[in-house]
Amino acid sequence: MADDRVALVTGAGSGIGRAVALAFMAEGYRTVLAGRRAAALAETAQQGAVGGDRVLCVPTDVGDAGSVHALFEAARIGFGRLDVLFNNAGIGAPPVPIDELSVAQWQAVVDTNLTGPFLCTREAFRLMKAQQPRGGRIINNGSISAYAPRPNSAPYTATKHAITGLTRSTALDGRAFDIACGQIDIGNAATEMTGRMAAGVPQADGSLRSEPLMDVAHVAEAVLAMARLPLEANVLFMTVMATTMPFVGRG
Repeated sequence: MADDRVALVTGAGSGIGRAVALAFMAEGYRTVLAGRRAAALAETAQQGAVGGDRVLCVPTDVGDAGSVHALFEAARIGFGRLDVLFNNAGIGAPPVPIDELSVAQWQAVVDTNLTGPFLCTREAFRLMKAQQPRGGRIINNGSISAYAPRPNSAPYTATKHAITGLTRSTALDGRAFDIACGQIDIGNAATEMTGRMAAGVPQADGSLRSEPLMDVAHVAEAVLAMARLPLEANVLFMTVMATTMPFVGRG
């Protein structure tokens, strides 16, 4: 059990974020839940069925520097330290040709999927460097799209490729401060966002095909496996996916 360890999960109100937050709570972590919707965060906390002194819900816009600073201040004041950050919050844009995509749609994805993890990583660094014992672990939610795009997915794919660069840079810069950073790339976990895949999604060859899904609990188990490692060891990249989904050979 992780009795005194603290985990912070962004996008904790649904999907992968909720599943991972529940796993951290079940593992014994004191857990900070961040997301836009206060009611959804409260539902995650209720599902975790842990005492109020072990879970903290902080409504947060990860694309806003002031909101992110307030989140990490709440974690510091409430729990005194941070051992694991799971940078999970993310959105997509409408699957339209790039010439039909608005700048506002592009910017919204960049703000959430790239600027958000940067802002959270920056705040986590400050806290992890200063705390005793020093250090911690940052896990970024990449995607299979960090390697291979889907049709009409330029904003999402670009930000997920960029997350890989952020992961590598954070892993390098964190060495001197006992801060480890890794990335989990997920393919077709069954969540609210992926429900449409059962009905069929566009493929690179122009066809529309149903894609297999895996239980989101497997993602939570994988994130916990990364988090359980001592800081002297790190999973830099992990891919966890529905075994028969079209990724290998995609495109």
